[in-house]
Amino acid sequence: MHPMETLSVHILGCGSALPTTKHNPSAQALTLRGKVYLVDCGEGTQLQIRRQGLHFGRIHTIFISHLHGDHCFGLPGLLSTLSMLGRTGELHIHGPEGLTEYIDAHRKSFLAECSYEIITHEHDYRKSEVIHEDPSLCVRSLPLSHRIPTMGFLFEERCAARHLDKPAVDFYQVPRCCYPAILLGESYTAQDGSIIPNNRLTKPGRIPRRYAYCSDTEYFPDLIEQVRGVDLLYHEATFGEDLRARLATTAHSTARDAATIALKAEVKRLLIGHYSSRYTDVTPLLDEARSVFPNTTAAQEGLIIHL
Repeated sequence: MHPMETLSVHILGCGSALPTTKHNPSAQALTLRGKVYLVDCGEGTQLQIRRQGLHFGRIHTIFISHLHGDHCFGLPGLLSTLSMLGRTGELHIHGPEGLTEYIDAHRKSFLAECSYEIITHEHDYRKSEVIHEDPSLCVRSLPLSHRIPTMGFLFEERCAARHLDKPAVDFYQVPRCCYPAILLGESYTAQDGSIIPNNRLTKPGRIPRRYAYCSDTEYFPDLIEQVRGVDLLYHEATFGEDLRARLATTAHSTARDAATIALKAEVKRLLIGHYSSRYTDVTPLLDEARSVFPNTTAAQEGLIIHL
């Protein structure tokens, strides 16, 4: 597969609210076909973008899960930097209710002469719906259960359902003007009146790759069907079972909770993160998750997963 076609997840930050020397607050970047999609934007995100060799000019769309500071305090600085770099193309930012007010407050103070247009989109965090579409990706919101309005995101690659079998269309002398109809599933009627079935003229396309981002949330069984079978699930694992008592007041998940969701949803791979600052070593969290769902990876800044 050509590198531009690789759907990659870059971990820019995987810690929780309190700063540590080991982890940045939440932020990720998805890259596909030359575009960068930013998911959450905690403090320090700009430096992580630089460290990972990503390009500010290729940031296409931003998705904010909720308005807790460790997921959005890096956003005003990033928006300012994009203006200083001379961005001209409009920037769309998606998130739950309150997003526009948050952006507008910073826009009035620091972005009065912004070089580009910022367009915010607020979505109902209580339902799943398509919130963004472009030629590369379709993005659906995922309801989560946290202390304030919070949503996750399901990213699904856009790729053709079928491809032309070039030797076959050449053999049957199919005119180019018929290609679009064939790609939509139609058969071809030759000049002698014979019908060439579509499956002789096309090959099945690649199955779209899917990535689900779920942070922050308590254990939420409603999520299982929404993420069933995804190629990669990122699910917060703020605590281990040793700190389960804290879940009642924080509305977070343990590593075991994350793994249970992954197991029941039959996902292909689990990625845990959003670690509490209480853990200087996340190995116990990884071990706990793997005891339920073996194909689990612990997020670390600088990690890149290619789907």
